[in-house]
Amino acid sequence: MDHHMEHIYGTYDLTLVIFSYIVAVVASYTVLDLVSRISTTEGKRRWIWLLFGAIAMGMGVWSMHFVGMLAFTPSVPVAYDLITVGLSMVVVIIASFIALSIVGRRQVGLKQLLSGGLLLATGISAMHYIGMAAMQIAITYKPFYFVLSIIIAIVASITALWLSFYFRTGNTNGKKLKKVISGFIMGAAVAGMHYTGMLATVFHTGDKEDHLSGVLLDQTFLAYFIAVITLVTLGFSLFGIYLSNRMASKDSEMLASEKWYKSLFENNNDGIITVDLQSQIIGFNEAMSKLTGLPGEWFQNQTIDAIAPFIVEEERKRSGEMFRKSLGGEMQSYETAIIHREGHRVDLSVMNVPVEVNGEVVGNYIIARDITEEKHSKDKIQHLAFHDELTGMPNRRMFNQVLAQKIASRSGKFAVLVIDIDRFKMINDSLGHTYGDLFLQEVSRRLGQLLAGTNVMISRMGGDEFTIVCDSGDEHRDVAALAEQMIKVISHPYRLKESDFFVTASIGIAIYPDDGEDGVQLLKNADTAMYEVKKNGKNGYHFYSSELNEQLRERIELEADLRRAIAGDQMYLYYQPQIRAGDSQMIGIEALVRWKHPTKGVVSPGAFIPIAEETGMIFELGGWVLREACRQMKEWHKSGGPLIPISVNLSSQQFHQSNLIAFIKEILDETGLEPQYLELEITESMMMDATVSTSILNELTDFGIRISLDDFGTGYSSLSYLKLLPIHKLKIDRSFVRDIAENTNDRAIVATIISMAQHLSMDVVAEGIETKEQLDILTDYDCKKIQGYYYSKPLPAIEVEEAFFVPLRALPDNKDS
Repeated sequence: MDHHMEHIYGTYDLTLVIFSYIVAVVASYTVLDLVSRISTTEGKRRWIWLLFGAIAMGMGVWSMHFVGMLAFTPSVPVAYDLITVGLSMVVVIIASFIALSIVGRRQVGLKQLLSGGLLLATGISAMHYIGMAAMQIAITYKPFYFVLSIIIAIVASITALWLSFYFRTGNTNGKKLKKVISGFIMGAAVAGMHYTGMLATVFHTGDKEDHLSGVLLDQTFLAYFIAVITLVTLGFSLFGIYLSNRMASKDSEMLASEKWYKSLFENNNDGIITVDLQSQIIGFNEAMSKLTGLPGEWFQNQTIDAIAPFIVEEERKRSGEMFRKSLGGEMQSYETAIIHREGHRVDLSVMNVPVEVNGEVVGNYIIARDITEEKHSKDKIQHLAFHDELTGMPNRRMFNQVLAQKIASRSGKFAVLVIDIDRFKMINDSLGHTYGDLFLQEVSRRLGQLLAGTNVMISRMGGDEFTIVCDSGDEHRDVAALAEQMIKVISHPYRLKESDFFVTASIGIAIYPDDGEDGVQLLKNADTAMYEVKKNGKNGYHFYSSELNEQLRERIELEADLRRAIAGDQMYLYYQPQIRAGDSQMIGIEALVRWKHPTKGVVSPGAFIPIAEETGMIFELGGWVLREACRQMKEWHKSGGPLIPISVNLSSQQFHQSNLIAFIKEILDETGLEPQYLELEITESMMMDATVSTSILNELTDFGIRISLDDFGTGYSSLSYLKLLPIHKLKIDRSFVRDIAENTNDRAIVATIISMAQHLSMDVVAEGIETKEQLDILTDYDCKKIQGYYYSKPLPAIEVEEAFFVPLRALPDNKDS
């Protein structure tokens, strides 16, 4: 049937071909911009943009194809069926609408991209081939190029949609350039599909053109007309998108700014209330509800005055003033407090920030932060800065502050009392710091209880030293009465480690302004008076007097001299024999330290031993005494004896030093004295902690050293210690012996001690025997071992040797003595 058909060839107008490509590029760029606009809008506006986008896109692609078709001039005139032409335009617009609605979302997956691309490719391909069908001429298609055109349409569509999705966000210059380049690539792909489709088309002469019912079109004029109209339309589209983007950007910025502000307002940890000039609350956040305990509904339709009853009474007036000032345009910052709805106090740091619009104050932000914990911490730090952590009493800093204020106020006479606990060091050394702390807390509690309700400030200066400031007027009697009361409450026994401990107090008193016009001088003079009490046997009080200054100066001098004496060769030992009363044989000897001062002569041990103990020089002094005594005893042994032990006093500090056993062993090794010839004299005060004492004494005893309990009966220790501890000898204190002839109580005590010692298989030595009468009473009580002036006063080594050892050596049985 087609045997008479002939192929029709035509030519392309290159200008129109280029023009069609430009239309494709502009259309592609428009699509890239449109998708970003569609993806950022919602609701009704989205559908308007979708319709507008689909028309712009469809028109762009259609006009490119139509101009491309018109660019081809066949060798015979060809009419067009305008209804079919219109149909091809409708098809591509519908396809564009569906494709854009699929990919114009915030999130696009591969599935949406492929389905949208295929739909668009179907629309473009249908539009092209329906458009070709509008030509009233016989047409056949080359299969290869036909399929290739479809494939190009699919690739071009998917690429176009992927690029539009990729470029839809951001407006940076880099992205714009990439969008333009993408437009050229997409334009080439769309144009490529059309011209591949045209390449697939073969025109024939035949029946169809014989019945021309269509319209013959002016190829060149119509092509240019459609292209220009399309370009103008697309140009308006681009301009519309540009304006819309600018407006949307502004809207977006305002919206973002509003969201930022709203987020800051609503999620702020600080409570915020917005108040207008009529004091009406127009806004609040959840934090303010939490801060006050008031529900959100409570703030609605309220004025700021409704909050006033919740502010603590003492802060209401000031808070109101601050609010009024801020309405005048001045920011206010202050601290206040409210009562939470549940009843507890909440401390707040508040800022009143004026809100200005066009230079006029239109309202106020009230921003409140909860600083209860912070304030509590500050108060705690403040309290700790001025109070002693252990006892809770005012500390040295607070005492100095109060003292300075009292002096500055010139309010008349007042007294400063310095209290030192006698024997505290002994408790601390023997029981340990934990019990030392418990003891100090109990002392503080008693003193605090005694002084409660009085106009007296007591503080702990550190260690076991307390100070008091109290008004004295012209009467010393009141201050003296207070001192006596304190001594009394301190002297009651303390229950520590299941035992009772007894301590005393030494109190020094200085009066302002007689004894000093500034705090430093007053404290120094009260200290001086306190040391005077200690020197005179402790357990009392003393008012400062100018004579004491001289004594203190002498004491300070003595301390400096003692350091030099220990380092030099001013110290020496005297020895006092211990005698068996029955046959006047020497059964032991005690080493006693002496100090020969270069200018003051011989200084009494009672004057320098306390200084050595307070300053820590006792370790060096005690070590020297022990070494020298052992050396001398060994020398006497070498010279023919007698083989008797030497007694050396051990101070409390020495007894509790960690390396005591090793130190004594070292001295014995160095001097060559056998351990059984060393007797260490300890006091009851060292026995306070039986656990510690037992372990030390057992170690010493195991090594062969003998233990003697000195001054027995004068301390406060329990008799149960005697059966627990490895003690070989008891020494009856001279205070019981002194009046033994006249005082029946002393005789009873001595008889009891001797009897008890014998039952416990201990030796007994009586000290301070000065008369025959004393000696007779003791021998009657079966106390055979004596130490005192009756037999011999303490003597230098040479005199002991001449008076006692030389005669003994002449006896044939001296080794058995």
